[in-house]
Amino acid sequence: MTEIAVAFDVESLERAIELDRALGEGREYAKVGLELFTAAGPDAVRALRARGRRVFLDLKLHDIPNTVERAAAAAARLGAELLTVHAAGGKEMIRAAARGARSAGTSVRVVAVTLLTSLDEESLPPGFERPFQLHQTLADLLLMTESAGAHGIVCAAPDLPGIRERHPAPFFAVTPGIRPSGSPVQDQRRVATVAEAVRLGSSLLVLGRSVTAARDPRAALEAARAECRFR
Repeated sequence: MTEIAVAFDVESLERAIELDRALGEGREYAKVGLELFTAAGPDAVRALRARGRRVFLDLKLHDIPNTVERAAAAAARLGAELLTVHAAGGKEMIRAAARGARSAGTSVRVVAVTLLTSLDEESLPPGFERPFQLHQTLADLLLMTESAGAHGIVCAAPDLPGIRERHPAPFFAVTPGIRPSGSPVQDQRRVATVAEAVRLGSSLLVLGRSVTAARDPRAALEAARAECRFR
């Protein structure tokens, strides 16, 4: 079953709680990313968990293995259920993150970010060979993250068919850049609607401003739920 995470990309803990109230009760994850975590720190995770939210801690850890291992253990102790690291950190770093998460004795799952959805072949930074074999590279990153003990990857929904062609086994895929049908694309490039992402096999859809900046966030989330159920 495909699930939903709502990106709590807001400037303060007070605003995060306001957003949570506006969304109403639900099983959706609250995705705590760099903006909110920088503003409010671990209290953001604690407060949202106290309100009944499952927390997806999207910090995209990328450092030496020892540092990432300790950070993953701290995230697990906070009660996060999902934690992101950068696949570009390499196999040993990802393995350290998974080890750190396990050491805390919780069920936090580590997922590795492959390529940001704001990037496409035309906007890749220097160092990427061209022509860039996107799907082969993503499939290779998936294989590496799985062998390192990670639970899955973060990738754009349109990338899923190409990855599955090269890696047909089931895998857990978090897909950012998802919006209900009719919502604007904004600053992301490789995006999809809720229905498209579900059809392509996304495990967890990440919805951002199309819900959180809507005039009625609860209604926007309910529309996304309906689209997810009746794709």
